Amino acid sequence: MFILWYFFLHKLTGGMATLTRQDLNFGQVVADVLCEFLEVAVHLILYVREVYPSGIFQKRKKYNIPVQMSCHPDLNQYIQDTLLCIKPLIEKNDAEKVVVVIVDKDHRPVERFVFEICQPPLLSISSDSLLSHVEQLLRAFILKISVCDAVLTTNPPGCSFSVLVHTRDAATRNMEKVQVMKDFPWIVADEQEVHMKEPRLVPLKSMTSDIIKMQLYVEERAQKT
Repeated sequence: MFILWYFFLHKLTGGMATLTRQDLNFGQVVADVLCEFLEVAVHLILYVREVYPSGIFQKRKKYNIPVQMSCHPDLNQYIQDTLLCIKPLIEKNDAEKVVVVIVDKDHRPVERFVFEICQPPLLSISSDSLLSHVEQLLRAFILKISVCDAVLTTNPPGCSFSVLVHTRDAATRNMEKVQVMKDFPWIVADEQEVHMKEPRLVPLKSMTSDIIKMQLYVEERAQKT
């Protein structure tokens, strides 16, 4: 398991196709779709959970709905660099979970937004309808994140965040081979960021499509202060 500090949707083209995990375009399509979604999701989580001041966010349109995204260059670059490092793992179906961890000023997790990812080994798709269908499903995730503060308690002041990637065992043994940026290395996650003692589990959303299955839930610390 490796910790990363945390972009982009390529259009799907062509007609009916049957693909396997070995097909080059299959992994790229999944990674492109998922990485753009994660970019939007992370920005929105940071806004909704007030990790950063609302003044550094501005309203943009994603998935045909308004979302709040950071306009801070350093934060934006960090998120893009993180996703650039995560992308090869998604392409190879080696990423099991992507987790946005919000920690307090003592670096103890108060919330973990867990995106569980599962990709089918074989699929038949019609791109005329696939893009629209997947966008609708991902839009529902974004809408759910935007109102998640209604089911979560207020976080203490001074919080920060990190992004964890849970990898499959085979991927863990070959992490150096998929290192994308030499100045953005993989770092083994601290145990306290990986596990939270008796957290409250808050399911938010799940989806099933021809190219990916995903569910999102929050692990929330019972006592945040």
